[in-house]
Amino acid sequence: MFVACWSVKGGAGVSVVAAALAHRLAVEEGAALLVDLGGDQPDIVGVAAHHQQGVADWLAGGPGVPADGLRRSEVVLTDGLALLARGNGPLHSGARADVLLALLARDPRPVVVDCGVPLGTVCSGAEELALAVATAATRSLLVIRPDLCSLRRALAAPLRPSGLVVVREPGRVLGADDAGEVLGVPVAAAVEVDLAVARTVDAGLLLARPPRQLQRGLRHVA
Repeated sequence: MFVACWSVKGGAGVSVVAAALAHRLAVEEGAALLVDLGGDQPDIVGVAAHHQQGVADWLAGGPGVPADGLRRSEVVLTDGLALLARGNGPLHSGARADVLLALLARDPRPVVVDCGVPLGTVCSGAEELALAVATAATRSLLVIRPDLCSLRRALAAPLRPSGLVVVREPGRVLGADDAGEVLGVPVAAAVEVDLAVARTVDAGLLLARPPRQLQRGLRHVA
């Protein structure tokens, strides 16, 4: 299972959804890998891995870098759940990125990728890599708040997701069904904006104390 979580607008909640989904899969399947392309996961899951070697280092390593170098860069988060950090330096697309996609697709564990950067107009190496990951994934999940700006950007995005994770805010006119109808994409999950989630993320305790409402909302995603 290879799942990519992405957005078309910053602040949608992609990193939180990716971390919570990876944790749920690790509990259900016995193991999972969380891949961070944005660089925010160490803060969310509460580990000091900002300068850990990861994806960027491996992509920049040249043809002689062994494929198992990725596995050696993983950080154990909980029983069964590992984090592959973003790493240091720019993210590059290209031939070595194709190898990365093949390795992630062949991993026996469920793999959840936090694509990090919004996928709108593709213009940088990081965005090109995120687009390649989201295109290659067996499940491409657009995490979106159902406002007009986000829906307009999603319609113009270079990728059509296979499912939506709709983050609902109190008082908003548009809901999950509206987002699904406008985009013509099935809603895989709808989660509410919850202060309990914000508090656990701020404390770096999302995996130690996963909010039940968030876990319930994601139970049918994968």
